Amino acid sequence: MFGRGLRHSFLDVFFPRSCVHCGSGADSERYQFLCQACSREVFLSRPPSCTTCGYPFFGLLSGSRVCPHCEELEPLFDEGRTLFLAKGAARSLVHELKYNSGFYILEDVKRMIAATPYYRDYFAGAILVPVPLHATKERERGFNQSREVAKAICAATEARSVQDLLVRPLYTQTQTRLSRAARHQNVKNAFALAADAAVIADQTYILIDDVFTTGSTLNACAAVLRSAGVTRLKVATLGHG
Repeated sequence: MFGRGLRHSFLDVFFPRSCVHCGSGADSERYQFLCQACSREVFLSRPPSCTTCGYPFFGLLSGSRVCPHCEELEPLFDEGRTLFLAKGAARSLVHELKYNSGFYILEDVKRMIAATPYYRDYFAGAILVPVPLHATKERERGFNQSREVAKAICAATEARSVQDLLVRPLYTQTQTRLSRAARHQNVKNAFALAADAAVIADQTYILIDDVFTTGSTLNACAAVLRSAGVTRLKVATLGHG
């Protein structure tokens, strides 16, 4: 029986992997599905960073600990983290998961988490709550990318578990091309507590989504969990931007 490393080497000879971003050979020393050049484009977030969304501050921090992306947001959660900036090669990883059912890229996500203690340690002991999709959209896509991200994070950290505490009874248009104000209005009252959900008063919960843009979706989810009695509430995403 082949060992895991030998099996991968054997498969690479006959089915060579391509870089998710540029299509050339995936020859990165760090990641399985990026080439060496594209892997250098991935900026893993480290402190100092925005306390609301995790966006990294480039250089020494002075003044506000809130970045320009969050200045207009009144967060209903305590803190936020993001794993990387969703630009270039990193954005391609997110798109491959979200639009092409590319679950395999989550192996590289786990490697990134392992290399980023600032992000990895954030989840210790927490229950991860994925942002839900409307049932119609989840049937069309075949999966909820936020749940898959949450499962990968749980496997790569000391998070306690993944729980689907929220549902999305209101079908809303995609947020992609909406303004900040329109995004807020679009997800207003879009989420609800799942019928069988139960929260623990002193437990830390972390909302999980694929990308942080304006925080409107995460804030709408946070409002529901706060109303349900959650007192320790944070958020985390794969990418930012």
